[in-house]
Amino acid sequence: MLALLALCWQVLVVEALGDAVFDPLAYVDPLIGASNGGNVFPGASLPYGMAKAVADTNSSSNQGGFTLDGAFVTGFSGMHDSGTGGSPSLGNFPLFPFTNCPEGDINRCVFPKKSRAAHGGFGNNTVTAKPGTFGITLNNGIRADMTATHHTSLFRFTFPTLGSDGQPAQPLILQDLTDLSDSRQDNGSVTVDPETGRITGSARFLPSFGGGNFVLHFCTDFKGADVLDSGIFVNSRGSTEVKNLTISRSINGYPLPGGAFVRFSSGAEPILVRTANSFISAEQACKHAETEIPDYDFERVSEAAIEKWREKMSIIKVSPAGVEGSLLTNFYSGIYRTMVNPQSYTGENPLWESSEPYFDSFYCIWDLFRSQIPFLIITDPAAVAEMVRSLIDTYRHTGWLPDCRMSLNKGYTQGGSNADNVLADAFIKGIKDGIDWEDGYAAVVKDAEVEPYDWCCEGRGGLDSWKALGYIPVQDFDYKGFGTMTRSISRTLEYAYNDFCISQIAHGLGRTADRDKYLASSSNWKNLFRPDQTSLWWNGTNTGFTGFFQPRYLNGTWAYQNPLNCSNLDTFSVCSLQNTGRETFESSIWEYNFSFVPHDQSTLLTLLGGPSLFTSRLDYLHNTNITYIGNEPSFLTVFQYHYSARPALSALRSHSYIPSYFSPTPSGLPGNDDSGAMGSFVAFSMMGLFPNPGQNVYLVTPPFFEQVNITSPVTGKVARVRNVNFDGGYKSVYIQSATLDGERYTKNWVDHSFFTEGKELVLVLGDGESDWGTGVGDLPPSLGEYVGFAGGNGTAVNDTSTITGWKRGLEEVVGRAWRGGYVGDVKV
Repeated sequence: MLALLALCWQVLVVEALGDAVFDPLAYVDPLIGASNGGNVFPGASLPYGMAKAVADTNSSSNQGGFTLDGAFVTGFSGMHDSGTGGSPSLGNFPLFPFTNCPEGDINRCVFPKKSRAAHGGFGNNTVTAKPGTFGITLNNGIRADMTATHHTSLFRFTFPTLGSDGQPAQPLILQDLTDLSDSRQDNGSVTVDPETGRITGSARFLPSFGGGNFVLHFCTDFKGADVLDSGIFVNSRGSTEVKNLTISRSINGYPLPGGAFVRFSSGAEPILVRTANSFISAEQACKHAETEIPDYDFERVSEAAIEKWREKMSIIKVSPAGVEGSLLTNFYSGIYRTMVNPQSYTGENPLWESSEPYFDSFYCIWDLFRSQIPFLIITDPAAVAEMVRSLIDTYRHTGWLPDCRMSLNKGYTQGGSNADNVLADAFIKGIKDGIDWEDGYAAVVKDAEVEPYDWCCEGRGGLDSWKALGYIPVQDFDYKGFGTMTRSISRTLEYAYNDFCISQIAHGLGRTADRDKYLASSSNWKNLFRPDQTSLWWNGTNTGFTGFFQPRYLNGTWAYQNPLNCSNLDTFSVCSLQNTGRETFESSIWEYNFSFVPHDQSTLLTLLGGPSLFTSRLDYLHNTNITYIGNEPSFLTVFQYHYSARPALSALRSHSYIPSYFSPTPSGLPGNDDSGAMGSFVAFSMMGLFPNPGQNVYLVTPPFFEQVNITSPVTGKVARVRNVNFDGGYKSVYIQSATLDGERYTKNWVDHSFFTEGKELVLVLGDGESDWGTGVGDLPPSLGEYVGFAGGNGTAVNDTSTITGWKRGLEEVVGRAWRGGYVGDVKV
């Protein structure tokens, strides 16, 4: 007893010391993913903030604004998205500083973006980035530091004493009516106040991955030196006589450069530039700026931003003992990136009047539902509740849940109606705060039942065939709605899972008939499985595996797609949203064979030949590089060994990808971050609890740390995962045994109550695979029956005594979080 008390006291002392000295922000590097196509936004922002200040470069991979790939700075702007594909996003109304105009001649300063880039060279070693702040020194000696509040960016420009002509500094700062992708449309306008130097204006732009357009306004003020003069510029010429400008797009497909500038009498002191944006009006932008940063106090704003991030990041604390600092940086930087996008534009939506929150920058839900939103459900459920309320309110006013949304516009749908999955994930995990779940249910049912005229950007296409045939045919006959007629396999599989998610909400709301209906259609994925289909490499060599999804025509006959098309090794197929695209989206049939039957792995196991062959196929997928870990459909495949009773192999596979493919360097991401999807994959994997998104299931592997503590923002209770026999060399990554709250625990998964009730999972590790988590009763819930297994005691299992199909699965998945509207003893 005394020994036990002593051990408990040691734990308490370590935790108390950890609270005092462990700062997660010390391990956040926003520059991870700033090169090699990571496309991250590495600048200054608040969590989910609208203002995002950073230097913009002329890189071909500048979707997030700044890059560390040898490109040049073209401006400093305060609106960005993070980790996106497609065209560069936002970067509107960039500023650019000059120490002076040679010989005092305005027209010897360089105004056009393409030309002024020559003055934007910098050394990578001059760049500083941490949560809430960003800084860079240009080769001409100008230092730019920046921080942000929710709507407002504050830049601090420090100038050399002398300009390039040897004359005393008379800094000029211009503001350009452009954006990162040069998408400005007609009639951009700008005005500069000759007395104060305030610049206001607006312009119309195009979204980066959708249709439509948007108008953005700005308001910019200066402090730190007297205004010498001001004016406007058009193309390469400026004037101090003219203070207003309305400019066309031009006729050559490239927006005509134009904007305003302010010149100052001295550069002896730093010049502070406060700029805010609004989708409502320039007046509202000015109000944001004056309210949020009335004093231009850079240190105050910076410290407040840092503290906001520290508050969010402190939810998860790990033991740093025995762990390389680079792994800590990898982990906490991943967490950080989950809270950059989506962005709260609440109060900034001119499209409809509502008292509900409004979130934007969902790039795209096809990417986010798999791990980012599930991660935020643990770490920031209040923010997720606002996101869900926003999605439902978007449905109320536009008629549909979005699958992708940016800059007030509908984005392109990549597969199914995957907002259904987000709503289900929130619902089954007890997220209720302010959410009208009756409206939420009506929204997901509309996705399943009503085909929109234009299903490029909302809802589902091909619903007549879906309901009549149970699959989406290749070359479907669809006269009710229109979209890109591709992706028949991936859309079928996604619709099936979307329907499963709807069934879970129906179950929780007591809609039994609907539950059974959508459970039935969630099995439609089987209609495209061809058990005799082989898979050949390009040279005709057989992979040795049989049984793959294949496209089918309206008459039920089979079409053909090579199961390796759209894989990581396919360099010639078109696999995105083009009309010439394949029948799977961004991934191969090999990958969809595993990753997109997440609700019925037991039946899939049987179709693929049983657990042993399933494991072999999964190994083949990874070992031959068919899968691409830089794209979201691969995420679940890393941990699907849990379903074939080999959880130890999930742990090994996780360590094979981290840090090999995810390292804490600017080039350390294997693909674009997709608004934090990659960050959440790293964080979940290293935490040792990976979700099956849309289900109340977290697959257990040993964390990368001796101990992980997660404080529930809902209940205040601390959930803990502790490794016994932990070693920083990661030779012992095999779970030998486990206890949950002191009781023997053999399941290889936990549910969401682990976090909200503050449970403790203790994992005893060893250097050899054990039978922990391998009994049929230890496997995660599934709609079908687990058959053909040898249980942990070596007994053959081929009956339903332990797993009894969908009813047991739903009770496991749904019932617990929604029992009476409580999680544990705490109302949510």
